[in-house]
Amino acid sequence: MKKIILDDIEYVLEKEYKNGFDLTELTNKYTDFFRDYDYILGDWAYNKLRLKGFCNKDNKLFNNINDYSKIDSYIKDNCAYDCKYFIIKKK
Repeated sequence: MKKIILDDIEYVLEKEYKNGFDLTELTNKYTDFFRDYDYILGDWAYNKLRLKGFCNKDNKLFNNINDYSKIDSYIKDNCAYDCKYFIIKKK
């Protein structure tokens, strides 16, 4: 498992589809907004990386929009068809 450090927080690469992980782009896009999320999805649209945070049910930020159990539906419904993407998980 690939380890990633962002803003002194350790993450692991949970899933990568079509070589979607790019550490340089992730580092450029990452802000402290994502610190409290358990997972971060990075998907590519028009050669630009988009980030979205997701939570487990015990996270204080948890709600229906960022429920990690629905990430597959989010990818299907909100990402470009068959786009490359990755998911990192807070360790």
